[in-house]
Amino acid sequence: MGATEHTITKDDLYLLAKGDWNRSWEKMGAHRATVDGRDGYTFAVWAPGVRKVTVIGEFNEWNIEADPLTETPNGGVWQGFVPGAAEGQLYKFYILCDDGSEQYKADPYAFWSECPPGTASRLADLSGHVWKDGLWMGRRGRTDHFKRPLNIYEVHLGSWRRHDDGLDGLGTGEGGGSYLTYDELSEELVSYVADMGYTHIELMPVMEHPFDGSWGYQTTGYYAPTARYGDPCAFMNFVDRCHQANIGVILDWVPGGFCRDIQGLVHFNGHKLYEKEEHPNWGTYKFDYARGEVRTFLTSNALFWLEAYHADGIRMDGVTSMLYLNFGVDDPSQKKFNEKGTEEDLVAIDFVRHVNETVGKYHPDAMMMAEESTAWPLVTRPAEVGGLGFHYKWDMGWMNDTLNYCKTDFPYRPGNHNLLTFSMMYAYSENYVLPLSHDEVVHGKASLIQRQPGDWWRQFAGLRNLAFYQMTHPGAKLNFMGNEIAQFIEWRYYEGIQWFLTDEYDTHRKFQHFVRELNRFFRDNKGLWQHNYDEGGFEWIDADNSEQSIVSYVRHGDRPVDDRVVVINFDPATHEEFRLGVPREGNYVEVFNTDAVEFGGSGVINEGTLVSTPTATDRCEDSIVLRVPPLAGVVLKRTGKSSYVAPKPKAAPRKAAPKKVAPAKKAPAKKAPAKAAAEKPAASKPAVKKDGAPKPAPKAAAPKAEAAKKAEPVASVAEARVKKAAASAAKAAPAAKKAPVKKTAAKKPSKRSTKR
Repeated sequence: MGATEHTITKDDLYLLAKGDWNRSWEKMGAHRATVDGRDGYTFAVWAPGVRKVTVIGEFNEWNIEADPLTETPNGGVWQGFVPGAAEGQLYKFYILCDDGSEQYKADPYAFWSECPPGTASRLADLSGHVWKDGLWMGRRGRTDHFKRPLNIYEVHLGSWRRHDDGLDGLGTGEGGGSYLTYDELSEELVSYVADMGYTHIELMPVMEHPFDGSWGYQTTGYYAPTARYGDPCAFMNFVDRCHQANIGVILDWVPGGFCRDIQGLVHFNGHKLYEKEEHPNWGTYKFDYARGEVRTFLTSNALFWLEAYHADGIRMDGVTSMLYLNFGVDDPSQKKFNEKGTEEDLVAIDFVRHVNETVGKYHPDAMMMAEESTAWPLVTRPAEVGGLGFHYKWDMGWMNDTLNYCKTDFPYRPGNHNLLTFSMMYAYSENYVLPLSHDEVVHGKASLIQRQPGDWWRQFAGLRNLAFYQMTHPGAKLNFMGNEIAQFIEWRYYEGIQWFLTDEYDTHRKFQHFVRELNRFFRDNKGLWQHNYDEGGFEWIDADNSEQSIVSYVRHGDRPVDDRVVVINFDPATHEEFRLGVPREGNYVEVFNTDAVEFGGSGVINEGTLVSTPTATDRCEDSIVLRVPPLAGVVLKRTGKSSYVAPKPKAAPRKAAPKKVAPAKKAPAKKAPAKAAAEKPAASKPAVKKDGAPKPAPKAAAPKAEAAKKAEPVASVAEARVKKAAASAAKAAPAAKKAPVKKTAAKKPSKRSTKR
């Protein structure tokens, strides 16, 4: 390309200052070009109010006088062409500030960076990769992602897996193993995620960052994938391979602030330029969203990753810290207020809406997600109705309530039952993602399995229940790497996941198998995701069975055949005969059971067909009786009409004409029981809630009646009359005042040992 194609024009400068130069990366930064037959790179950087800017690098031996840039007439952009500069060479901008101080800055728009601990930028050409994901991108454009399964595997590339070489990440000293490269990850990680049945990978920030311990959330190179694992084209290949394996890629993005490292954006021209103020909690700097050039930088950055790297979505980190002026401010004297007298940051809110609207304009098939932890309204609603314009919001409330419930010991769970059910009070107020993310397995919070009460068996059963509850609850799903193998230690960014657990321990291997099968079951059962974000997708059967710590509900698909009935027992008790209301009469079969032996369970399963009967239960006209396993969940599918046949009613006995009986003559002994039996037919009252099996039908009651018949002594007619008279007298007597009866749930069966 010639230099003229990268020359900054007046129109560019106008849009830059306005905050609407949405493709600014095409000219800002460094770009390969040919001028007068000489190959090199053009450079452009925004640095208003300074005396001088030059490019220094390996191509001019870091000489601050060799390649000066020229400032535009207005706008504060410095640009120029450096012949001989070649791809892969390191460079920086030398800036002489208005006060005479000197700055050596990395390029804010650099496409590639020196591998940390180096701090320079590196020249790159992004045209080298030939994309092969046309089928994926075409299908993405034709598909509504709200009507597709969304099951996300959250990954930190530097610690998913490492080489077993005893070196540190960069291979320069001792440590937890050297990093896998982008090319190695495109083979190992992609094949693993595909085999496990996840639909998307969400990458913790891959943008260049100097400190490993920030996990990528303190960025210096917003346009550069970190050089720890390879070059930009290698990362393109990684995304490409994901798409070829039908796996989407979501990138964490951090527009809320940047790190204070001197080579980065901080005090770029010797004064506050990109930054507004220091963050009170994190030691980073908050962006100045009122500056058009800053808005341009960030908005272009979001579009850059979606376009240049074919990302399928962006999760905006730390949205809460952007929305409130006083986020993290505890001292009342330090609090600030907007012109309305409230604490919302109106400028930041406008910026967030602008980014989401711009992404929707250029990439309407891409997903925008918010990490927002408060009750801010309309996060996933359009800006025109007062919303922020995201597609999805992380449901931090569901995460906190569910984990607090799961760590509660079993005798106390009935008192915390509302923690399980409260999420459905607001489940459709936003389009939620249910996150069990990296933030929940660090800083002393303990791993997910360590939070489960009980012995070893119950901990694994409890973790299966947690995963099952998440997967059958409305909303998209997200799990951090390591959750799927029940790793006991917290996540450590400086070493790989403990994969040896699945090799050496049957319990961990079976749990990983369980997660794999659960993911595939979720993907293949449309009722679990077709209506994840609207009220038509969920219906309670029984939300209030706190005494037995059981919840039951229906997940609805577009068609009735896709509906699934879900029962989850959060207590170690087994229920052999549990009556459950069903939404439709029919024959039901069990299609998933977390207590299956292959998953490490005790094997309390339902074989054969569960036939509904017209016995009203749980506000349903029909019900079934099933086995409910300990600390486990069950999914049932209706296979057709109920095969239940109501018993034929017995014909009424013919009334014989009365006979005159001689006083002294005894009646035959066998007549009295027959009469008693006729007067008191077998009971057919409904089943007890929940466990007791339904009272037997008349036919089933016959053996009991026969036994009574044989045991009854011979009675005379006179004796029968005496008994009858006594009974009539008792009936006529005033009734004694009865004590009030307290209505309780069915008695729990004794808990059986589930230790294996």
